[in-house]
Amino acid sequence: MSQKYFGTDGIRGKVGDFPMTPDFVMKLGWAAGVVLAADGTKEVLVGKDTRASGYMLESALEAGLSAAGVNIALAGPIPTPAVAYLASTFRADAGVVISASHNPYYDNGIKFFGRSGAKLGSEQQRAIEEKLQYALENGIDCVDSERLGKARRVEDAAGRYIEFCKGTFSSELSLEGLTIVVDSANGAAYKVAPSVFEELGAKVINIANTPNGININNDCGATSLDSLSKAVTTNKADLGIAVDGDADRIMFVDSQGEVVDGDEILFLMAREAKQAGYKGGVVGTLMSNLGLEIALKELDIPFVRTKVGDRYVVEKLKETGWRIGGETSGHILNLDYAFTGDAIIAALQILTVVVKSEYSLSELKAGMTKLPQCMVNVRHNDLDSVLDLDVVKDEVSRVEEALGKNGRLVLRKSGTEPLIRVMIEARDRGLASELANSLAEVIREN
Repeated sequence: MSQKYFGTDGIRGKVGDFPMTPDFVMKLGWAAGVVLAADGTKEVLVGKDTRASGYMLESALEAGLSAAGVNIALAGPIPTPAVAYLASTFRADAGVVISASHNPYYDNGIKFFGRSGAKLGSEQQRAIEEKLQYALENGIDCVDSERLGKARRVEDAAGRYIEFCKGTFSSELSLEGLTIVVDSANGAAYKVAPSVFEELGAKVINIANTPNGININNDCGATSLDSLSKAVTTNKADLGIAVDGDADRIMFVDSQGEVVDGDEILFLMAREAKQAGYKGGVVGTLMSNLGLEIALKELDIPFVRTKVGDRYVVEKLKETGWRIGGETSGHILNLDYAFTGDAIIAALQILTVVVKSEYSLSELKAGMTKLPQCMVNVRHNDLDSVLDLDVVKDEVSRVEEALGKNGRLVLRKSGTEPLIRVMIEARDRGLASELANSLAEVIREN
């Protein structure tokens, strides 16, 4: 059975449109509650980001979970990885985050975590969808009054998470002497992120840390780095850190205002780990830059790719027994600390490298050279068959022959739009653009 509602990062959509309606979310809460309760769940920890719609959806989710007989612990606005961590420390049996991550304020979403802090597996998601379909067609059942779930407010959830983050940074090191610009995306980490870096000794300059319910990710955060780059160079800061709306992804800016993306972050983490005796490899995705693969090979660090989506990275890490992985977009994982992307933990790992080496971030990232990359999105009405056409296959073969061992082609269907994504990497930027546009045109014409 294919999943109808769960994507690679939970269920997401425009608020007010199906499925992001109060009625749907209430039924989703009930369906999840029934499935989780059958596995022994008694309490679910619920967190959210700073979107105005979070209050409405939180109430709907709470009603559904209560009707299924599951208790609810409300943590308020808090990063997604904080919910994953706190679900275990509060001895909750599962966690739920109400967030659409890096999307605009008018979107929202729901994602679930198990008691270990990892996202729910496909089997549990399918079970929830089966119950959800029943609820959509027949309405929800309700347990007896004495068995209804109760809700409680969690005190100082943010403070507990701050202490956890600080605990991942060596007590023998300090951020004193560093000036860091922190862009909190007007999102869930607007209090947490600055506090962590300040309490470890850094001078912090804050931007995008005044959420009003509709400014989350608005020209700020990990997907919009112009303001951060400008703030870093204007203030002569050592570096800048940007998280997204729910703080599960991160991007850096060096002292020159240049972006340091997820691939470069993985390279720095892996190199540091190798020097400390790490014997494992790194898991990336189909979109990871070929430059990362080449740089890791030079360090004799194994590298494998998965489908796009941090849940696939986690699955591959567990399969290989490795601990470091992530995506170009800034979802960075280190299973020593968490089973989900955590922007603040990743930031502290890179800051550890900076402090120990006494080199600037700009100097450190020079150990990896990214290959030019060209991405073309092609809108098409028949995603399932166009890639099987002989004319498209012939063009793919021509492109791959032209690239040889000095480049890479990735063709994939979008999971959310009627698009074919054509991505080509090559040592020559002009060649990458020429080949990507040529293949895109063949797909578009057929």
